[in-house]
Amino acid sequence: MAHDETLKTTPLTDDHIARGARMVPFAGYTMPVQYPMGVLAEHLWTREHAGLFDVSHMGQARLRGVSPLSAFEEVVPGDYIGLKPGKQKYSMLLNRTGGIVDDLMAGRPDDDGLFVIVNGACKDNDFKVIDDELAGQVEIERLENRALMAIQGPEAAAVVQAHLPAAAEMAFMDIRAMPGFGTDLIVSRSGYTGEDGYEISVPAAEAVRVWNLLLEDARVRPIGLGARDSLRLEAGLPLYGHDLDETVSPVEAGLTFAVNRNRREQRDFPGAARIVKELAEGPARAKVCLRVLEGAPAREGAEVADEAGNVVGVVTSGGYSPVLKGGIALAFVPPALKAVGTKLKVIVRGKPQPAEVVASPFVPHRYVRKA
Repeated sequence: MAHDETLKTTPLTDDHIARGARMVPFAGYTMPVQYPMGVLAEHLWTREHAGLFDVSHMGQARLRGVSPLSAFEEVVPGDYIGLKPGKQKYSMLLNRTGGIVDDLMAGRPDDDGLFVIVNGACKDNDFKVIDDELAGQVEIERLENRALMAIQGPEAAAVVQAHLPAAAEMAFMDIRAMPGFGTDLIVSRSGYTGEDGYEISVPAAEAVRVWNLLLEDARVRPIGLGARDSLRLEAGLPLYGHDLDETVSPVEAGLTFAVNRNRREQRDFPGAARIVKELAEGPARAKVCLRVLEGAPAREGAEVADEAGNVVGVVTSGGYSPVLKGGIALAFVPPALKAVGTKLKVIVRGKPQPAEVVASPFVPHRYVRKA
């Protein structure tokens, strides 16, 4: 975006600026990339304490109709008919060739249809795709009057539960509509960092008040997009537009857990022929996690070579891991090279650097699950 006046703002924009955030264009919005403490410190604070993120640029919506859960299955490969109240699932909008239009979260916080959250940069197209494909079956209410914030880290649960005791009963991927902070909330125990935490949807008019109440706790600090990206990379989580796009299938991306067994058998979702074939025979390329063993981190677009120096793939996300103190990356390579321990090279500024395929995630997830 050339000028700030062309960018949208979130209900928290003025607060970010007041706290000294460096603002950048992102997904059509002006968003905080970092605060004065800096990206590295913000990253480590979240891993050790609790980081608070403004993610109000994301698209929130209610899908309502006679059978919104069954209708939703026409555009995603997940089992939503069987989704229990109080639960949410990760899934993907698919095109007719099995490529990923966007990845998303959809859940049942109450009896009011399906609550969906999609990526900010994709939301206009996503809701158009859903509307076009499910016209006459569901009505979409875009919740433009709500903000969204995420609190993540080992101390996040204690912070939230001090305000919302009912949140203590929730486990990973639970979602509930509940009162809290003197307003109506939609709360899920989920996030994008690999840490325990919550995402909280709140009326836009109440966002600044709730944000500041959370930040009154000494365990909580505001975190920008820079650390959000390095945290999700350490957690091995894909970023749409980088690791995922309309050419990438769920099998190639290593997201087959989101293609439910019964849906594979029914083959009644977009791109099912390609996806079922890839599940049976293997895809043409595979996503891997790479540790860069020497040299500078490999960034998006860097070539990946085999030990003989032949270019065999490309980095889709890469950077420095503050926890591992070295370079890490997500990349696509031929399936024959995806085994953990495979020795590869990444080409950084024309120089081959040794790398190794490692297990995902780079840093262990700390989600809280029910026994």
